[in-house]
Amino acid sequence: MRIRHAISTVAAAAAIAAVAVAPAQAAEYSSALKIKGVQYDAPGPDSNKCSTGNAKEEYLTIKNYSSKATVNLKGYVVKDATGNRFTFSTSHYLEPGDYIKLRGGHGTDSDAKNVVYRQNCNFIWNNDKDTIYLYKPSGSRADVHAYTKSGSDPDRNGYVNFHG
Repeated sequence: MRIRHAISTVAAAAAIAAVAVAPAQAAEYSSALKIKGVQYDAPGPDSNKCSTGNAKEEYLTIKNYSSKATVNLKGYVVKDATGNRFTFSTSHYLEPGDYIKLRGGHGTDSDAKNVVYRQNCNFIWNNDKDTIYLYKPSGSRADVHAYTKSGSDPDRNGYVNFHG
C-alpha cells in the first residue's frame, strides 16, 4: 500500500510540476510580433535567377499584434528548420496592427510599402514542409510555426495563414 501511495504521490507531484512549467513556456511566446503567414511556394515554376526568377514571390508576413506598442524589427531573426536565417539589420518600426512582408530577391526596403527584401535570390522555405522560427533580439523565441503542404495548405495555393 505504501508503494502505491508513494507512486501516486510522485505522479501527482510530476503533474503539478508540468503544469507549473507550462505558463513559463507560454510566456516565452508572449511577443507582440507574430508570424501571420507564409507564401512558402511562389506561384509558377521556381527559379532563383535574380533577373528573371520568382524568389520575390516567396514571402513571410510578420505582424505587430500589440494594441499599444510600436516594435522595432532591428535585431529580430527569422530561421527555417535547417538553419537558413535572415537578421533584420536596420530599423523597421511596426506600429500596432502593422505588418511587414519579408520577401526573397533583391529590392528596396520600404516601410511605406511594408516590405523588406532578403537581398538573396535563393528560396528559404521548402515547398513540402518546413518550420519557421522568429527570434527576438535577446535570442528568445517570439514565435514558431511548422507547416506541411498536405496538412497546412488544403487549397494548395502555397500560402499558409497562422494568425488572423
